[in-house]
Amino acid sequence: MAFASKSPWVIHYDGSSCNGCDIEVLATLCPGFDGERFGVVNTGNPKHADIFLVTGSVNERNIEVVREIYNQMLEPKVVVACGICACTGGIFSDCYNVIGGVDQAIPVDVYAPGCAVRPETLIDAIVAGVEVLDQKSKALAEAKKGK
Repeated sequence: MAFASKSPWVIHYDGSSCNGCDIEVLATLCPGFDGERFGVVNTGNPKHADIFLVTGSVNERNIEVVREIYNQMLEPKVVVACGICACTGGIFSDCYNVIGGVDQAIPVDVYAPGCAVRPETLIDAIVAGVEVLDQKSKALAEAKKGK
């Protein structure tokens, strides 16, 4: 069975942030940091994505969008909280409509803190996410054998 580590496809969603982390996600995938050297491909379709990169906090207006994207992704899937706002709510945590980090809406596998998160941290988080994805893929394969 082929595992996702050969070419992880990511989908990126900005919850509610200052856009600093979004710029760093783009920088990670551009030639300067060349996240594509790890086979990372950015997609806009949740059904094609292996890794869900979320920037910004979760609020009352976007929590259902985050869940909808997550639910559209096929198993196995990994969620990476990118930046301190996605990890904990960050500087927006005291706002009236902010619920908190991404883990308040969906399960998070890897946390990549920072304000704004550095491209090096994002690359490390994606590589860690690929390892989690491989573990989940192997577990799914074993579960299918056991049936």
